[in-house]
Amino acid sequence: MQWRALVLGLVLLRLGLHGVLWLVFGLGPSMGFYQRFPLSFGFQRLRGPDGLLSPASGSVGRPGVPGGPPGPSWLQPPAVGVAAGRPGAPRRPARGVCDRAHWGYVLGGRGCGPDEYEKRYSGAFPPQLRAQMRDLARGMFVFGYDNYMAHAFPQDELNPIHCRGRGPDRGDPSNLNINDVLGNYSLTLVDALDTLAIMGNSSEFQKAVKLVINTVSFDKDSTVQVFEATIRVLGSLLSAHRIITDSKQPFGDMAIKGYDNELLHMAHDLAVRLLPAFENTKTGIPYPRVNLKTGVPPDSNNETCTAGAGSLLVEFGILSRLLGDSTFEWVARRAVKALWNLRSNDTGLLGNVVNIQTGDWVGKQSGLGAGLDSFYEYLLKSYILFGEKEDLEMFNAAYQSIQNYLRRGREACNEGEGDPPLYVNVNMFSGQLMNTWIDSLQAFFPGLQVLIGDVEDAICLHAFYYAIWKRYGALPERYNWQLQAPDVLFYPLRPELVESTYLLYQATKNPFYLHVGMDILQSLEKYTKVKCGYATLHHVIDKSKEDRMESFFLSETCKYLYLLFDEENPVHKSGSKYMFTTEGHIVSVDKHLRESPWKEFFSEDGGQDQEGKFVHRPKPHELKVLNSSSNCNRVPDERRYSLPLKSIYMRQIDQMVGLI
Repeated sequence: MQWRALVLGLVLLRLGLHGVLWLVFGLGPSMGFYQRFPLSFGFQRLRGPDGLLSPASGSVGRPGVPGGPPGPSWLQPPAVGVAAGRPGAPRRPARGVCDRAHWGYVLGGRGCGPDEYEKRYSGAFPPQLRAQMRDLARGMFVFGYDNYMAHAFPQDELNPIHCRGRGPDRGDPSNLNINDVLGNYSLTLVDALDTLAIMGNSSEFQKAVKLVINTVSFDKDSTVQVFEATIRVLGSLLSAHRIITDSKQPFGDMAIKGYDNELLHMAHDLAVRLLPAFENTKTGIPYPRVNLKTGVPPDSNNETCTAGAGSLLVEFGILSRLLGDSTFEWVARRAVKALWNLRSNDTGLLGNVVNIQTGDWVGKQSGLGAGLDSFYEYLLKSYILFGEKEDLEMFNAAYQSIQNYLRRGREACNEGEGDPPLYVNVNMFSGQLMNTWIDSLQAFFPGLQVLIGDVEDAICLHAFYYAIWKRYGALPERYNWQLQAPDVLFYPLRPELVESTYLLYQATKNPFYLHVGMDILQSLEKYTKVKCGYATLHHVIDKSKEDRMESFFLSETCKYLYLLFDEENPVHKSGSKYMFTTEGHIVSVDKHLRESPWKEFFSEDGGQDQEGKFVHRPKPHELKVLNSSSNCNRVPDERRYSLPLKSIYMRQIDQMVGLI
């Protein structure tokens, strides 16, 4: 019996020693502390011609094809009204990842390996490197602007490959991709005015303003999109006018001797030419296009997108309040209310295309990208600028519907299990998933979430778009998250990801976002720079190019990159409060714009909707922005120099876009 006890004791001792060694080197069992992500992110199959999705069989095979493994929880409908526990099978940290619950973390990281995310992104961003990136962003703007002035002005845009100008396509009026934007009014010069001021180039700003005053006219036989003319031209004229007339002159001496409000008068002239779009519509929703000489074309389309019709209030409202004429704000606000009253009674969502005469939804897709993006943006920004309580009320309700029906993935960005948060495209009436793509315009949404204090959710969504950028060196116009591949392959130098990066840096001061900005800058220099400017990427994979540099590259992309690295810019240091329009034009937020002589139109006590029904206007104490500064999810100071998103979640996102 003694020898048996001795053998048993030796066996137990050996097993104990093995257990200790396994725990020390991270090789042992988890005891419930270690979990992993599956390394294969399969997806479910599409069902039938109605475009909705249903679960696949669950058998093993390639993702996205019959027999593929089950997919992310984004394919599943959310539990509406439930604050926590969003649907989706748990996905757990990958092997080799050392999170705080793992014994390897407690034992100094042994068995976990080095964390490449911490190595690359955490820690301070040296001042010399910041200055270098700021100068690179300024040089990018100067190169594009100077080449436009040398080779394209007074035409609307620069063709940077062949060093020529581009105007409206007179030979093909149906070429809306060009004609909606280019009105034969020196678009790129007008759109870039306030960028010159923000970069402190007073001499060129003054020269450019004088050129606009002396050479630009809106008395043109050009049929343009009301939305594009408003945000690119009207907004820029108003922004530059405010910069010139600002008594504090925070950007340097931008005043112009003998200036007699010419830019304001030009803005008024343009807006008057856009007003016919609001006439003869049964709903009050404007026609999408107008001829600057003759008004609405006789063959005009009765269908318009929600963003195009409902994102005019900021520019039209500023103009009205500067002129003391309620007309422009009234028509823009009427369009917003008309769209709002057409939202679904069940979900509170809006579609993306509507008939302006019947009020019927032609496009029933509800999402955050093209067709809807700036509608939500301007509900909030109109409130910030003008202080009208109904704008905030609409935004809060819209944001709640977005959270209930569009948001998929785990509840918390930086903790818990499940897929990362993502906002998908759904049917406005049922809330059911309509497709499995997101578009690059949706990358603006993290920036909007920053404005309302929902910083943690913004961090996650931004990280997803940044992962796509890292994979391709650009954002494809449309990305299919089920197939892990682009659906639409071009990148026209859009600013939305840069904008959100800038705003997240301002909110967190985390140097991670400076690294993101540097990645974007270097990608633009590497893949889009050509002989006379920066060119649209025709194909984000093979990096072939199109001969076009859209005006928003100078007015937004370069501006946000410059401000990201210019910590001492007056935008950040002057003590004034600024807001950016959807085209990136800067507007000071002050009491003057919150004063209007037509308050009775926007009574706080009550009012009537389009059907004449009494509508309650909440008292000021009833209103607050969701997650506003009084209750926002603040990023703790101790996270200032750590990753904004834990490395296990960054790796998860990189896996889900096919980076690793």
